Amino acid sequence: MELLQLQYFLVVARLEHVTEAARSLHVTQSSLSKTIQRLEEDLGVPLFDRIGRKLRLNEFGSRFLHRAERALFELEQGKQELSDLSSPEHGTLELAVTTASTLPNILREFRKKRPYIQFHVQMLTTQEMITLLHRGEVDFCLSSPPIEGDDIECQIVFIDPILVAVPKGHRLADRSSVSLTELRDEWFVGVKRGYGTRDFVDSVCKSVGFVPKYVYEGDEPARLSTLVEAEIGIAFIPSTARYSREHIKYLQVENHELVREIALLWHRSRYISRAALEFREVVVEYFEAISKQTI
Repeated sequence: MELLQLQYFLVVARLEHVTEAARSLHVTQSSLSKTIQRLEEDLGVPLFDRIGRKLRLNEFGSRFLHRAERALFELEQGKQELSDLSSPEHGTLELAVTTASTLPNILREFRKKRPYIQFHVQMLTTQEMITLLHRGEVDFCLSSPPIEGDDIECQIVFIDPILVAVPKGHRLADRSSVSLTELRDEWFVGVKRGYGTRDFVDSVCKSVGFVPKYVYEGDEPARLSTLVEAEIGIAFIPSTARYSREHIKYLQVENHELVREIALLWHRSRYISRAALEFREVVVEYFEAISKQTI
């Protein structure tokens, strides 16, 4: 059994399609099919049920996938550990976020300490983040809501109040606070379902008797303030994502504890480099400083 066979198997198992897997791996379909066939011959069992070019993991394949992922995960951790030992001042941090508003400040502070460490950051939905966490493919995730799991470490770093952003000409703009029930007839701009803050706010609104009506649903939380300013709709915006804009008023929510928890997450078995440990310290210190400012 060869390492290349396992790597190809993981991609095919995740995509369950020969053409897409070959494209992802930058190899020909015939080469990929032969590699998978040799692996099945080595194991003595078929790993897939074949329907044209579409593949589906069978029971043998599903059981082997778990073991193969674990084996390749351990090899990758060993590779990272050796890289950290041989060149601790260089490397790349793999980061994923569902909440990106605080990330630029955090990265700026970290870069002061580790100027030669590079970053690769992905903005993901909660479910996408869970998938990468379970695979051990990221060093850290900054997530709201927190995510629990047997192989996931979760550290709550900040309790973030969620505010209501309205344009200056809005009927509520002269208020400092508003009840949720007063918003039942409003039009909202927001991120799509699947993002933690959106799902949480929708559930709280539903508990008081209404479902928010959205005129805009997107993947870029930072764009919401611009849309509010343009009077397209109002928005629920966490305090850490609040921008000081002349034409937007931010209101507290009355009678409900509308807050989100921001958590730092990592895979329990993933090797944590010295640079990654310092990044975690920067994150904790950053949110501690914000907490002191809001007291």
